[in-house]
Order: sequence, then C-alpha cells, then structure tokens
Amino acid sequence: GIIMTDQNAAAQRILPLPKDQWTDASREVQSFWGEPNSWEEGSKTSFMPVMANHPELGKVYNIWGKQLLMGNTLTTRHLELLILRIAWNVQNEYEWHHHVGYGLNAGMTLDEIAAIREDLRAEDWPESDFAVLRAVDELLSQHKLSDELWGVLGRHFDTQQKMDLVFTIGPSLMTSGAL
Repeated sequence: GIIMTDQNAAAQRILPLPKDQWTDASREVQSFWGEPNSWEEGSKTSFMPVMANHPELGKVYNIWGKQLLMGNTLTTRHLELLILRIAWNVQNEYEWHHHVGYGLNAGMTLDEIAAIREDLRAEDWPESDFAVLRAVDELLSQHKLSDELWGVLGRHFDTQQKMDLVFTIGPSLMTSGAL
C-alpha cells in the first residue's frame, strides 16, 4: 500500500504532504470529515494527510467514502461486519484497529468480533450476518456472488441494500490495499 510497506513496517511509501506545500485544495481533503482545526492543522488521521498529496483524488475518495459509510442503506452492524471481515482477510491492521471500535459502538460483542477471524459457520451467526460475511469471502475469492448466496441475501436485504453491500466491498478492499 501507499501508507505502509508490503512488510507492514513503520516506513510509509508516501508521506503526508508537508505543511509548507498545503493549498486550499489539499486543506479541503484534510478537513472534509469535519475534524476540529483540520483546515489549519491538518487531519489527525494517518490517511487524509497522505491523500492531500493528490487533492483531486482525495476529494472524490472522500465523497465516495462518505456515501459508503454514512449514506449506506445497510445497518451499521452489517457495514462493520463487512469492513472487519475484509480487514481480517487481507490482514489490514489499520482498518481492523479502527473498525473494532466502530463495531463495538454498533453493538457487536468482543466474541462476535473475534469470530470474524475464524472460519465461518452458519450456525454461529444469524442468517443475515452470515450472508454478509460470506458475500465478502465470495467476492474476494471468486469475484462474484453465487446464486444461492444471492437468494439468501434477498431474504434479508432490499435491492438498494444489496447494491450497497456489493459496492462497499470493492472500495473497502481498495482502501485496505492503499493503506
């Protein structure tokens, strides 16, 4: 990724944009999420100051991310299951670390979060949760969803939710790769 090396070492491939190079466009990228004082001091996340190196990409990334995270028709629980399963499957420590807390805030238990790291068994999960986790695994391994899984998803999710599910998995994987 661009934030960490392939070996997950502490060295970043692309560093945050130095403050003396900030433009209004790079400040917009860093302040998009509403962090206090981010226009003047930059974002406190490790990702937005790096995205400030490419403001046009950073702007559209933020807009897309806001739709997927805040405009998503999936429940917060299902969204966090999805993101955590991706983070675990691709061994992304940054995303795992941040989304464990979000998952807890969404009402998930530590046992459920720990189970995301295991081989999935349908009897351990409500059918809708299991379908979300399986969708992540199928899209990552096969790049498509089986007809059987699509039918299960249809019992629990409407068309917009199924679209959000599929369209959230891809960018979440992309973000994990970039990090």
